[in-house]
Amino acid sequence: MMVDLVHEATGGGANLGVAVKAVGLSVRTWQRWQKQGEGADRRRGPHTAPPNKLTPAEREEVLAIANAPEFRDLSPKQIVPRLADQGDYIASESTFYRVLRAQGQLTHRQPSRPATSHRPRPHVATGPCQVWSWDITYLKSPILGQFFYLYLILDVWSRKIVAAKVHVEERNEHASRLFVQACRGLGLDPDGLVLHSDNGGPMKGATMLATLQKLGVVASFSRPRVSDDNPYSEALFRTLKYRPGFPSQPFASNQAAQRWVDGFVAWYNTEHLHSAIRFITPDDRHFGLEAAILAQRQEVYEQARQRNPQRWSRTTRNWAPVGAVHLNPETRGEQVLPRAVA
Repeated sequence: MMVDLVHEATGGGANLGVAVKAVGLSVRTWQRWQKQGEGADRRRGPHTAPPNKLTPAEREEVLAIANAPEFRDLSPKQIVPRLADQGDYIASESTFYRVLRAQGQLTHRQPSRPATSHRPRPHVATGPCQVWSWDITYLKSPILGQFFYLYLILDVWSRKIVAAKVHVEERNEHASRLFVQACRGLGLDPDGLVLHSDNGGPMKGATMLATLQKLGVVASFSRPRVSDDNPYSEALFRTLKYRPGFPSQPFASNQAAQRWVDGFVAWYNTEHLHSAIRFITPDDRHFGLEAAILAQRQEVYEQARQRNPQRWSRTTRNWAPVGAVHLNPETRGEQVLPRAVA
């Protein structure tokens, strides 16, 4: 079986060293086996049992102690020292672990099972206003330890900032009101729209969830303390705070912060050439102007290549419009279906 696997791998183009290493062999051992004639795995393992191997009775004693009422909620690292304090030594911590693992007893049992979180459901946007992402970031205020709170909603497909509002306190009512205002400003019926956010309190507040449910919005949340699950909002906040014009001093007031944010939003949506969407502004992509702009760029490059073909070893730069945009895509090859467009 093992020999057939190695032959199959090398026959498919795999490196021999990598193939034999995957089955626990060295190249020299494999070559020696080939000279002796093909066959099954020639490894035989040790011919005698280790002299310090636990007896069946000792294994049963380890299991009995680990499952005793006094120790069943403790790890072997806690059990062995406690036994030593009582004047007993049964086995080492590693032996306890090995015996428990062989019996399938290293898994957590209720009620001590740790909380688990699953990767967010993947979403695909094939056009504007299908998948939005939102988050809150801090802006420094004149009072040390107090902040202004910037609520910001982003269209994942076009990267357009659809709403941004600065508040002096963090409340889920602010997010609910901002989302409704964004939909009205775009003349959008949000039924079926996906709104993704992290797992914070304002994101999962009763007012916000009630608003989303009433409007038919699909709420999507990141895993707790996993910022990579909300990458578009996180990347936007980095762009915002690394802008050359971002104030080095705290904002004097909530109004001053809002004025700066309004200026940033105008620049970002209408002037900023976004690298992830072929250096098109978010507004141009959101409102369907990118195809003409990119086609013109492609023509410019083709003409430049015709004038100086010796300077182009390959094709010109790819100026084709970016297609679907994925939020938290699957990583194991499962197909993700785009959101249906009404």
